[in-house]
Amino acid sequence: MGDAAAVAAGVCPGQKLSTALGLSPGLNIFEPSAARERQALENLACWAGRFTPTIALVSADTLLLEIGGCLRLFGGVEAILAAALAGCVEQSYSTRWAVAPTPLGACWLAWQGGGASYTELALMQSALVDLPCAAPGWPEDVLKRLESFGLKHLGDLRRLPGAGLRRRIGNGPVDEMLRAWGELADPQKIFVFPEQFAIDIALPARVEHAEALVFAGQRLFAALAGWLHGRQLLVRCCTLELRHDDAPPTRLILSFAEPAADEERFVRLLREHLARLQLKSPVEALGLQADELVEKPGASVHLFEQATAGEGALACLERLHARLGEGAVQVLGAFDDYRPECATRPCAVDASQGYVRRPTHAAQKSAAIDGTEQSSAPCGNRSRPLWLLPTPQALAERAGNPQWHGPLKLLSRAERLESGWWDEGEGGMTGDVRRDYFVARNPLGQWVWIFRNAEGWFLHGLFA
Repeated sequence: MGDAAAVAAGVCPGQKLSTALGLSPGLNIFEPSAARERQALENLACWAGRFTPTIALVSADTLLLEIGGCLRLFGGVEAILAAALAGCVEQSYSTRWAVAPTPLGACWLAWQGGGASYTELALMQSALVDLPCAAPGWPEDVLKRLESFGLKHLGDLRRLPGAGLRRRIGNGPVDEMLRAWGELADPQKIFVFPEQFAIDIALPARVEHAEALVFAGQRLFAALAGWLHGRQLLVRCCTLELRHDDAPPTRLILSFAEPAADEERFVRLLREHLARLQLKSPVEALGLQADELVEKPGASVHLFEQATAGEGALACLERLHARLGEGAVQVLGAFDDYRPECATRPCAVDASQGYVRRPTHAAQKSAAIDGTEQSSAPCGNRSRPLWLLPTPQALAERAGNPQWHGPLKLLSRAERLESGWWDEGEGGMTGDVRRDYFVARNPLGQWVWIFRNAEGWFLHGLFA
């Protein structure tokens, strides 16, 4: 079997190799591999899990999808058919297809290049009547016997008495014909999605640049997305293994900020990783494994159509993380500390968990002094400004009143914070603090957060 370029040059099945090379001297010859063809078909079955969970591997090159129960979900036969064929083209598969009410009828019509949809049983039976007797792929001795009888089409067989036909060609072909016509039950052996997702793909040629691996990687992630839909799972972390012929494999760990099953999201993150990757050796094969899986939660559908959601903050974070590298993307994390400048710190995003990990301090201290209010928690119920100065700013004082663009009027009682003795004297640490905090306002109407300690008045934060 040749590709489109080979067929255009005149190469066709059954030719001698010397003839094919004469027609196309640059022809690339590949030996068939039953194991790799089976693996490719199983990968395609995993991908097709996005359409239906009922899939059967009929033969080495035939995939059967039962879509009767999914028509309403996708909007009809034409919508499913268009999506399936477009997906096969994206993965560089050439297809012959047919839609029919019976499994065997659909297979026979597809093998003959039907390319048509027969949603009614009578329409399918009319199409089967015109198929040649060779269409079902019966044994050679059966076909020779039918030829000797002068029978060329399946419709000719249908007109013969069944008992006599069974004596001449056996029960198998007759029963198959009854199943194709829908007159006999035709149960199929359903493809079972593997418990764990781990598939490989061999590249047709060695790849020396990482960005050229996107297409092959997309085929793997397409299969992953279909497998996740079929198993009703989401993936949080997966590993793409780049296999070299003369070096240890390179492993790319793709972590998602939230569990996902979206092929487009997978491929976007893959592009970001490959754009930064320098291959140490040419790649000859790829492998993909799903490492962390979670159950897909149920969700209610909106009664009315909703606007399409954007990428989302978590998806944006995971892309930035992949593009800029480890530790380059940070968020503000809350820490259990009474000192305002220590209560939030930059933290790396844990993309695999979707949140920021933050330790808690074992030692904490707060004190209540006569005439002040005690802070029982780092934030408590007190007002806190969102904008803290990097370093508290010393304020001028006139007649005992702090000044900042004019005299400040105190609007709250003192809130005393006394904490931090555990890191006193350590380099770069805030150390022990004893402060009385106030909310104040200046003549311009600006609200500020100030404190007083043994050294005087200081401005620490601004309210919006």
